[in-house]
Amino acid sequence: MNIIFDPATKREVKTAHMKQLKEHREKLYREPDLRQLFLELTLRCNERCLHCGSWCSDPGKTMPAGEELPVETYHRFLDKIRKDFDLRRMMLCITGGEPLLRKEFFEIMDYAGKLGFSWGMTTNGTLIGAETAARLKQAGMKTVSVSIDGLPETHDSFRQTPGAYERAMRGIGAILAEGGFEAVQVTTVVHHKNIGELDRLYEIMCGLDIDSWRVINMEPMGRALCHPELMMTPEDYRRLFSFIREKRQEGMPVEYGCSHYLGTDYEHEVREWYFLCSAGIYVASIMANGDIAACLDIERRPELIQGNILRDDFTEVWKHGFQVFRKPLSDRNSTCRTCPEKDFCAGDAHHSWNYDEDRPRLCFRDILF
Repeated sequence: MNIIFDPATKREVKTAHMKQLKEHREKLYREPDLRQLFLELTLRCNERCLHCGSWCSDPGKTMPAGEELPVETYHRFLDKIRKDFDLRRMMLCITGGEPLLRKEFFEIMDYAGKLGFSWGMTTNGTLIGAETAARLKQAGMKTVSVSIDGLPETHDSFRQTPGAYERAMRGIGAILAEGGFEAVQVTTVVHHKNIGELDRLYEIMCGLDIDSWRVINMEPMGRALCHPELMMTPEDYRRLFSFIREKRQEGMPVEYGCSHYLGTDYEHEVREWYFLCSAGIYVASIMANGDIAACLDIERRPELIQGNILRDDFTEVWKHGFQVFRKPLSDRNSTCRTCPEKDFCAGDAHHSWNYDEDRPRLCFRDILF
């Protein structure tokens, strides 16, 4: 039976939940709990997406494509993680670049699977056919998220790759035909020029046997900063979150990503729980060159890199490093410090923070609430 609350009661319940989450966040600052460990296997990519936070395929913006960690380094690293952490509480998240472009991809992931890691992958889907889908299941892949960023022409343009949409949809089809995965997800990045395609995309997603459709906004980071014409307007944001909430109320598996505090009207209505930036408290990452970082979407600045697994003990870094991520961002900015929402927002997400000016690049106050 569904319980319907009046708006005032709903705000009261949500506020109580977010106060509990604030206390939990403060505990995590003191006692971080590694739940998701990202491995960026490569920065090679066969697409050149306009929103890429890692500047993949851009010489001078990222390391040369050939500078990747040896397979033996991953083996030693995974051995140590298995020894030092409880794998039952952790997910290994594989990404890139396009991870399947890593020549030794299956050599690395077979080893992870044999050690008992649960792992999932984020991919553009273009390199997945029936044989690869079967091989992914054999290697122990549990979850996969494939990007579809608009209708065919829009998707191909956004990813600067002719035929990308058709190949990605074939990849999704191959995964679904293989079956046996715990969760198959499609992720869509919404921007100013494709938001009008949401209803048509929804029809397409309803025709696929996927477990969820993750709809996120284009973030002000990486290559996206070079394309202000694609950034969403306040009206776009309101339209996006109303769309997600409406579809969820209809019982459809549409969800917003983990990014951003949305205010009491939208929190816990467009995703399963409330906003919490997990960087450095639940999440850590190993970049393709071995650098230890928090979330891979965060700007790659020297002061945010926590070490490198080629010379540093990751477990010690996790225990004693990451201090920049284990305090509220709101403490760094006078406007945020005096905001009445700071206990719930804490300065919002690290990946959209402007570290040069110590301010959020995206704040939904005065847009949604």
